[in-house]
Amino acid sequence: MQQHKYNYGVIGNCAFLALVSKDANIGWMCLPRFDSSFVFGTLLDDEKGGRFSIQPEWDSYTSEQSYLFNTNILETTFDCDDGKFRVVDFAPRFENLERIYKPLMLIRKIVPIEGRPRVRVICNPVGDYGKIQPKKVFGSSHIRYEGLESPLRITTNIALNFIDSEQAFVLNEPKYIILTWGVPLEAALKSSSEIYLRKTTAYWRRWVKNTAIEHFHQKAIIRSALTLKLHQYQDTGAIIAAATTSLPEFPGSTRNWDYRFCWMRDAHYTLKALSDMGHFGILQDYANFVENIAINEDGRMHPLHPIALDREPKERILPLKGYKGERPVRIGNQAYEHTQNDVYGQVLVTLLPFFTDQRLKHTSYNTILDLVRHSLKMIEETMDEPDNGLWEFRGIHQLHSYTFLFHWAGSNAALKIAKITGDEKMKALASSMVKRSSEMIEKCYDEERGVYTQAVDSKNLDASLLQLINMGYLDPTSEKAKRHLKVLEDELLTENGLFYRYKHIDDFGKPESTFLICSFWYVEALARMNRVEDAIHIFENLLKHGNHLGLLSEDVDAETGSQWGNFPQMYSHVGLINAAFTISRKLDKPIFL
Repeated sequence: MQQHKYNYGVIGNCAFLALVSKDANIGWMCLPRFDSSFVFGTLLDDEKGGRFSIQPEWDSYTSEQSYLFNTNILETTFDCDDGKFRVVDFAPRFENLERIYKPLMLIRKIVPIEGRPRVRVICNPVGDYGKIQPKKVFGSSHIRYEGLESPLRITTNIALNFIDSEQAFVLNEPKYIILTWGVPLEAALKSSSEIYLRKTTAYWRRWVKNTAIEHFHQKAIIRSALTLKLHQYQDTGAIIAAATTSLPEFPGSTRNWDYRFCWMRDAHYTLKALSDMGHFGILQDYANFVENIAINEDGRMHPLHPIALDREPKERILPLKGYKGERPVRIGNQAYEHTQNDVYGQVLVTLLPFFTDQRLKHTSYNTILDLVRHSLKMIEETMDEPDNGLWEFRGIHQLHSYTFLFHWAGSNAALKIAKITGDEKMKALASSMVKRSSEMIEKCYDEERGVYTQAVDSKNLDASLLQLINMGYLDPTSEKAKRHLKVLEDELLTENGLFYRYKHIDDFGKPESTFLICSFWYVEALARMNRVEDAIHIFENLLKHGNHLGLLSEDVDAETGSQWGNFPQMYSHVGLINAAFTISRKLDKPIFL
C-alpha cells in the first residue's frame, strides 16, 4: 500500500495561517481568523474551495519545497521543460513602532532561475465555505474581490488579464503578488515586498537565536518550535490545536474534527515546550487569554474555547467533498459541551511558573491568584464526578485516571503557590486535594496485572497512563513503574515504536491509527526510566513520520506509516520537543545529529 503524506508546508504570522502545497497552491487559508471560513480550501473541496496557485504551464514538471533557513518562509522550486523558477511564500511579521506588525497579508514572489519558464497564476477566492463567489473588480494594478466579509485584493506586477483568463505567461523577471484582507497595500509593490521579506527573515532568525535548546536533533526541534509559534493567535493569546478541520484520523473513520480552537489541555503542553525553550511572552499572552475566559454560573471551564471567546463553536456538517472524499466535513466542535475536569489542573500547572520562575516574578499575579483559587476549588468540587476524559468520548462518562492525575499535579502546583504567597487556606485545601487525588488514582490500579487502568472499575488501558511516569506520580526507577510500562507496551505498542492511544471500542468503533503524541510520551517515559538508547532509537524512527518538511500529523498508520488527522498537529510537535528535551537531560554529553 502506498504511503500517504501531507504534501503541504505551513506559513503564517500569528494572525492567520496558510497551507501551501508542494505545487504552490494555497490549499488552506482562513480569513480573517484561524476559525473563519476558508478563502482558499481545495484541501477539502477542489470545486467549492477556490484556488490560488502558481504553477508551470504544463503538467510535466517536478517540484521541491523547503523553508528558508530557520524561518517560516517557504520556497517551492519548479523544474519544468522550459526552465526553472521559484515561488517564495510568506506572511509578514516583524517589529514596527514598538509593536509586532502582523497584517492579514500574504506575499508571493515568483523568481526565474533558468530558461524562459511559462507560468500560470490562478486566483479564485471564495467565502462562507464555498457558498460565496465574489465579484472581480479591476484596478490599475490590482484585482478586488467583492462580496466577502471584508475587501480582498491582490496587487501585482503581473498582467491582470493573464490572471483573469488564467493564461500562462513568460517569466522573464521577478513577479510579486500581495494578497490583502481589509486594509490594502498602499505602497510600492516590489520594494515593499523585498523590505517585508528581509524584515520577516530577520525576525524569525532572531526568534530562533533566542530559543534555548540542547544539541540533540536541533533541526527537528527548531522546526517544531517555529510551527508551534505559528499556531498562536496573538491578538488574544489563544493557541489552536491545528490549522485544519475534518482531516480524517484514518480512511472511512468519520472521525473528522475541527481543531481550530484552543484546548486547555493542548495549550498546557504547548506552553510547557515553549517555556522550556525560553519563550515566556507566549505564556504571558496565554495567561491573559485564560483570565478573559467567561466562566459559567456553575464555575466550570470548557475543555476548549474559541480563539476570541466570542462565539460557541457549535458543531455542524458542511456539504463539501472532504479530504480525498472523506466525510463528514465538520466545523465547530461538540467537545465544547463536554465535561473534562482535567482542565483545572492544567490551568494550575500552566500558571505555576508565574510564582516560581525568577524570570517571571516581576509579573503582577493578583488576578492570576483568583484563577488559581478558583481552579483549585473546582478540583475539589469535581473530584468524584465522572467526565468524558481527554479522549473526548461522546457517550462514555467515567472516573478517569488521567483526570485524577491532573487533579494531583494541579493540587501540587497550588500547594507550591500557597507556600510562596503564604495563603494558609489555599495550602490546607491543596494538601487535602493532593491526598484525595492520589487515592482516586490508586482506585484505578489493577493489582493482578500490575497496571493503572483508564478509569475506576475499568479494565481498559490507554496511552495517557504513560503520563503517570512522565509527570512524576510514579517513580520512573521503581519496579511498579517498570511493570506498569511493560503492560502498556504489551497492549498498545507496535513493532516500530508507534503507540495506540487505546484499542477498545469507543463511540465510533475501534480506532485503527496510532496517535503520534502517545509515541513521544513513550519515548519520554523510556528516557526517564534510563532506557536512553531505546528512547533515541524510537525517537529517530518517529522523525521519519514527518512529511518532506518535517511537519507532523496527528495520526500515523502503523502498517504504512501514512499521515492522517489534522495537520500540522501541535500535540505531535509538542511531544517531539518534550521527548527531545527529556533525552537531552539524560545524556552525559551533547550529541550532534
